Amino acid sequence: MENNRKAEIDTLVKLHDLLPHPEGGYYKELYRSNGIISAAELAPEFNGARNYCTSIYFLLTSANFSGFHRIKQDEVWHFYSGTPLTVHVIDTEGKYTAHKVGFSLEVNLAPQLVVPAGCWFASSVDAADSYAFVGCTVAPGFDFEDFELADRESLVNNPRGKPARH
Repeated sequence: MENNRKAEIDTLVKLHDLLPHPEGGYYKELYRSNGIISAAELAPEFNGARNYCTSIYFLLTSANFSGFHRIKQDEVWHFYSGTPLTVHVIDTEGKYTAHKVGFSLEVNLAPQLVVPAGCWFASSVDAADSYAFVGCTVAPGFDFEDFELADRESLVNNPRGKPARH
C-alpha cells in the first residue's frame, strides 16, 4: 500500500479510535439511542430488548475483506471517503448481488445502501492500495447476539442459511 494511503488509514484509525472488527476492517460505535424497545414489542427472533438505533464508523482497506455475516436487522451503509467498495449480498432466497457503494458525479455509484435483515453480506474495497470509510446504521439497534459470521462450507452449500433437510 502506498505511503500516502497508509498514512490516511493510520490517521482515520487514530482520529476516530477505531478498533479491529471481528468480520474484518476497523470500527467504532458512534451512537446507541437511549430509547429501548422491549422484548415483547420486538419480533420473536430477537432475544431481549434492543435500543431504537445504533451506528458505527467502519473502515475497510484493500488489504482486508469484511467476511460474510448477517444480522437480524436492516443495515444502512453511508459512504464518507476513500474509494468505492463492493457490498456482496446473498439474499434470503440465495441470490447474489454486488452493490457498488461510493460517490462520484461521473460514475453511477450509490452513496447509501440498505442491506435487508437476514441477508448474508460481505464487503471489499474495489481499488488496490486504498480504503473505504463508511458508516453503518442499524435499527432496532445492533447487539452482537444478532450477529452471525458465516462458515464458508455451510454458506456455499446452503446460501439461504436455512437448516439443511435430512
